[in-house]
Amino acid sequence: MSKELAQFLRDYPELKFVDVLLPDLCNIVRGKRVGRDQVDKLFAEGLQIPSSIYLADVNGNGTDAGGRGFSDGDPDVKVRAVPGSLAAVPWAPAGAAQVLGSLYELDNTPCPVDPRHVLAGVVARLRESGYHPVVALELEFYLLDGKSAQDGIPRLPVLPDTGRKVSGTQVYSLADLDGFTEFLCEVESVCRTQGVPIGATTAEYAPGQYEINLEHVDDPLLAADHSILLQRAVKGLARRHNATATFMAKPYPEDAGNGLHAHVSVLNDAGQNIFDDGTDQGSAQLRQSIAGLLALLGESMAIFAPNVNSFRRFAPNLYVPTGPTWGYNNRSVAVRIPAGPNAARRIEHRMAGADANPYLTLAAVLAGIHHGISQKLEPPPPRTDNAGACLDPTVPFTWQKSLDQLLPGTGLSQYLGEEYLALYRECKQFEHDAFAREFTPLEYRWYLAPE
Repeated sequence: MSKELAQFLRDYPELKFVDVLLPDLCNIVRGKRVGRDQVDKLFAEGLQIPSSIYLADVNGNGTDAGGRGFSDGDPDVKVRAVPGSLAAVPWAPAGAAQVLGSLYELDNTPCPVDPRHVLAGVVARLRESGYHPVVALELEFYLLDGKSAQDGIPRLPVLPDTGRKVSGTQVYSLADLDGFTEFLCEVESVCRTQGVPIGATTAEYAPGQYEINLEHVDDPLLAADHSILLQRAVKGLARRHNATATFMAKPYPEDAGNGLHAHVSVLNDAGQNIFDDGTDQGSAQLRQSIAGLLALLGESMAIFAPNVNSFRRFAPNLYVPTGPTWGYNNRSVAVRIPAGPNAARRIEHRMAGADANPYLTLAAVLAGIHHGISQKLEPPPPRTDNAGACLDPTVPFTWQKSLDQLLPGTGLSQYLGEEYLALYRECKQFEHDAFAREFTPLEYRWYLAPE
C-alpha cells in the first residue's frame, strides 16, 4: 500500500484529501475524509471508527443491533484501505481522491460486521472446494430531474444534450442514449481512470432508465467493489449534468424497477468452466448450482430486497422474477442461462434489486451455487414459457415475511454466518418498524372520515 500511495502522490501532486468509502449493510457509503497530512497514517496504520456505523438503518440511525452501539459503549475498530482502490475523483473539487475501506478489529482480524468480509468468507469456502467464481454485475438506474432528490418526488429529466424531456418507453433507444452522451462518456472515462471495467450501456424498459454492465473479473470482492465505485461515479457525475441518479428499486409505481443482475461462472483448479460439458444443456454441476440457488431463494430474499420499496419491483410481466424459476435464454425467470458459446456458460441471477448490497448479494448467490453442488441437488424442469405472469406464494414477497425467513439454522446461515444474519435481521427489523410507525396521507383519505 505504501508503494501505491507513493505512486499516486507522484501522479497527483495536487492531492488535498482522500474520502475513505465504507459501504454499509444498507449499501449507504459512509466514511471519513482524510486530509493530505493524514494520508500516510491511513495507509500505514489505518483509522479508527466505531463498527456500529455498518449497522445503521438507511437514514443513519443507530440500531444497536447485537448490542453494538449504545449497549457496548460504541468501541472503535480499525479501517484499512483496500489495495488498488485509491483513485482521483474527477467530479469533485480539484485535489479530491477516494479509497475503499474495510473494517478490522484492533488485533487486525476481520471485523464480522463488514459485508466485504462476509463475502470473503463465502469465496474462501468455494476455493477450499476447488471452485473459483468469475463474476460480473449489471446495474440499472434512473436519471431524474435534478431537484428530485431535494423535493423527494421523482420526475423525468430533460436530456441535456438535446433539450428534449424524456418521455415514453423506448427500450434500447439510441436517441435516449444520445440525450445523455456527454454524461455517459464521462462515466466511461471516470471508470477507466478508477480501474472500473464497464461494458455496454443501454436505455432500459422505462423513461430515463439505463443499464451499465460491468466486465467479468475472477475476484468476487473486486466485482462488488466495482459496483460500489460505479454507483458513486454515476451519482456524482449526474449532479454535474443537473440530474439525479437513483438506484432505488422502484421509483415509479407503473414503470420497471432497477435490478442488480449477477453473472457467474465457476472454474476448477485447472481453469476449466465447470458449467460446460460440451452440450447445449450444460453440465450436471450447472444444474446442481441452479437447484441450490432456487433452494436458498426464499431465505435470501431479505438480502436481495432490503427495504419496503424493494418489494414493489416484483410484479407480473415486467421481466422481473416472480418465483423460484430457471430457464435457458428466458428473461422471465429468476435464474437465467444466457445464450452464448458453451465454453462461456454462465448463470445470470436476476432477483436482486439495484438497492441491494452487492457484497451480500454475491455472498448469497455464491452460497446457493456451493450449496447445490455440495448437496448434488436437482432443479425442476427449465421454463420455456412466461414464468413471470404471477407472484409465486412460496416466495416471501413482503418485507416482513422475508425477514421472518432469515433465521438461524437455515442453509444461508451456514455460509453468511448465524451471527451476521442475526445482526442483519435486527437492523432491518428496526428500519421496518420505523417505517410502519409513519403516518401516510392514504390513512387519512381512507379512515379519517369515511362516509
